[in-house]
Order: sequence, then C-alpha cells, then structure tokens
Amino acid sequence: MSIENLISEMEDMLENSWGLPMSGGRVVLNSKNIRQILEDIRLALPQEIVQGQKIINDRNRIIESAKAEAETMIKLSEEKIKVMVSQSEIVKAAEATAEGIINDAKAKAQEIKKSASEYAGEMMKKIDESVTQGLVEIRKARHALPTAHDQAEE
Repeated sequence: MSIENLISEMEDMLENSWGLPMSGGRVVLNSKNIRQILEDIRLALPQEIVQGQKIINDRNRIIESAKAEAETMIKLSEEKIKVMVSQSEIVKAAEATAEGIINDAKAKAQEIKKSASEYAGEMMKKIDESVTQGLVEIRKARHALPTAHDQAEE
C-alpha cells in the first residue's frame, strides 16, 4: 500500500473516530490500528527512497550514454577528417565539414546532457514533494493523537 493511501486511511480513522465531549477536540482511536498504519508507512518509505535512487542511477546512465555517444561521434568525425585530409584536392572542404560535424556532435551531446539532467531533476522534485508531503501528513497525524501525558491528565 502506498504512503498516500496509508495516510488517507489514518485520516479516515480520525474522521470516523468518536469525539470526547468537552475535551478540546480529542478523540478515541484504536492505537493498535494507528501503530500498524505507522509501521506500514515506515516500511513503504524505503521503497520510495529506492525509487528515487533508481531515477538517479537512470539519470547517470543516460548522461554516461550521452557522453559515450558524443565521444563516438567525435572519433568518427576525426576519422573522417583524416581521410579527407589525405585527399589533397579536397583538404579545405574536409576541414570545414569536419568542423561542422564536431560542432554538431558537441551541440547534440550538450542537448542530451541537458535533457537528461532536466528529466532527472523533475523526477527528483516530484519524489521530494511526495516524500515531504507524506512526512507532513504523518506529523499532523502524530500531533493529532493524544499523548500519554494528555491521557494522564484526564
């Protein structure tokens, strides 16, 4: 069960709980159920962290792939340059073409790197927001629960 579903379940429990008269909004809850939901949340959090790590790894893999592709394109360009240079009648045309190919390869590599970084950044932002929201909801639920000190006063 996802963290969001578990938090929703906890909210439902709070909404459907029995309110204590003249207690300042305190309610009666089944602590066993609350503890089980909190344990389920604790177990689900590492999965979302693992998912975030997979996204980081994917981003790194994409960047490395882009670098390798760019290097291959540059090497191919350099090889084409050498072949063209060896043909004396088209030396100047070969230099211009090679320069264009290298610039295109570098521009494409930069574009691929930028896209991969943006994608990974967006995914990390979404995971960060999800985990942050989950923690906020857990803290709200925890603060809404009566503490042992509050129960002793009653």
